[in-house]
Amino acid sequence: MQEWWRPDRFAARRGRLEQRGRILGAVRDFFAARGYVEVDTPALQVSPGLEPHLRAFATMLHDPRDGRAAERYLHTSPEFAMKKLLVAGLPRIWQLAHVFRDGERSATHHPEFAMLEWYRVGASYRDLMDECEALVGTCQLAVGAEALAWRGGRADARLPWRRLSVAAAFSELCGIDLLATAPDPLALDVERLAAMAAQIGITPHAGDDWEALFFRSFLERIEPVLGLGAPTILYDYPLSMAALSRRSPEDPRLAERFEVYVCGLELANAFGELIDAAEQRARFAADQAKKRALYGEAYPIDEDFLAALEHGLPPCAGIALGFDRLVMLAAGAEDIEEVLWAPVR
Repeated sequence: MQEWWRPDRFAARRGRLEQRGRILGAVRDFFAARGYVEVDTPALQVSPGLEPHLRAFATMLHDPRDGRAAERYLHTSPEFAMKKLLVAGLPRIWQLAHVFRDGERSATHHPEFAMLEWYRVGASYRDLMDECEALVGTCQLAVGAEALAWRGGRADARLPWRRLSVAAAFSELCGIDLLATAPDPLALDVERLAAMAAQIGITPHAGDDWEALFFRSFLERIEPVLGLGAPTILYDYPLSMAALSRRSPEDPRLAERFEVYVCGLELANAFGELIDAAEQRARFAADQAKKRALYGEAYPIDEDFLAALEHGLPPCAGIALGFDRLVMLAAGAEDIEEVLWAPVR
């Protein structure tokens, strides 16, 4: 969208931007009614987040007091800083943060975008399923939309949402017994998953690992049909894909993680949060090793975050929701730039 500031081009987006404002107002009212505190944490961090496939923006921080310079990053999520606030004693917090991810630009991705993130002490990830369902339905009502819509698909968030485990999704939509290939995160059966994927026409590639096969099967056969009619919550991911979520006490092969899909589009990612500092450090080390192997680089660990976990992060759950995508769905927009006030150029 070149010269987006031209009045005629801006006018074409103005109605959707007004809807964005109404949705933001509904979000603020929603959290205020539930006793949440709105917080605002710095975008400049020691560590941008350690998800292996994300690329961050780096910069230098100069201290005029001693002349020292230190490398810093624009965060890919406010997660680390917000969890420190939970350790500090805040029980319910939310934030609409600008986050930054290099190398991301498409109809549904932007290098700088708005992330709606909230955390609740004493809550389970299933509690946040209910809360997310209520929030999205409230936002749909705020703009008077009959349904959320994207690329010809429709989903009414006011209807009961479907809840589907990852294993059930693979069984139902791919005929794959996923957990038979993932008995342990350190013993993933790549050959068995490759054979199952091949049976449904998904050709394994040279060098594929278990995760690559998972995502190819998921993106081709599962994601496009999730969240049609009503949003879908996809929950209980294999432990190897736990990220910052805790191991399920009900099944040690699984993690307390869920994602929300609407019209085949991922909208949110949530965890029953991992609070064990030693396990978190081990996961960070594994993520760094994977990033180095794939991309030849890794980002620093936020030792202050691990110190906060050691001090005591209370049991909690948290969720990150793509606010721009929510506006897209509510406004029926096809491209994320249609709902941004000013795109990055």
